[in-house]
Amino acid sequence: MLRQLRSRAEAAELMDDAAAGGAELSEALRQLRLLNRLFFAAAPTLYGVKRLWRQAGSPARLSILDIGAGSGDVNRKLLKWADKQGVVLTVTLVDMTEEACAEARRLFAGEPRVKVQRGDLFTLSAEGTDIVTGTQFLHHFEKERVPAAVKSMLKASRLGVVINDIHRHGIAWTAVWVATRLFPSRYIRNDGPLSVAKGFRGGDWRQLRDEPGLESLQFAWRPLFRYAVILRKAAGGNGGESGGG
Repeated sequence: MLRQLRSRAEAAELMDDAAAGGAELSEALRQLRLLNRLFFAAAPTLYGVKRLWRQAGSPARLSILDIGAGSGDVNRKLLKWADKQGVVLTVTLVDMTEEACAEARRLFAGEPRVKVQRGDLFTLSAEGTDIVTGTQFLHHFEKERVPAAVKSMLKASRLGVVINDIHRHGIAWTAVWVATRLFPSRYIRNDGPLSVAKGFRGGDWRQLRDEPGLESLQFAWRPLFRYAVILRKAAGGNGGESGGG
């Protein structure tokens, strides 16, 4: 398995099949929320949002668009953080599938700060929100399409982008494989380990930073086996990094 993880896996995840879905996908999204809690999935997103917020002068109001949001569960941590900071936060959850949007509406029912809409990354309005986030979203793209995806996220933001994605590592793959055996969903059992195999290493981020327009990219390794990737909208220079892999 370690040899296979040297480069990103190319197989499509079951959740990427637009022709599938229905009740089985909805149940998988509910199970995924538990898996996200188990692996502290929200923490790198919050880390990146806080950094961009501070760099922008800690504004009293902040808008976030979470692309490929699924049921959007990681944003509950952002809402709690905003409450503590006294920040007036609005969150828009965007996903291509109606199942994900329906789950998000159920999860955030009665939360006026959260809006859910069905949509596509490449049709987002330019500078329509302060920060665009993508949690466990970018690894769904083939290597050749990753730069265009990130540039579309950056174009849609006013302050910058926060990407939270998986570190492609043998320990992470093993831990996720074991954890997903506890879940009955074939989506979770298949897509969990495959997501790690489709994840990233430090060299992938450095290569992405060489792309024109993405020079501001910074990345940091965060527990558990994730990367927090931050791009400032109007920043120059190459940024920095910590961690590796």
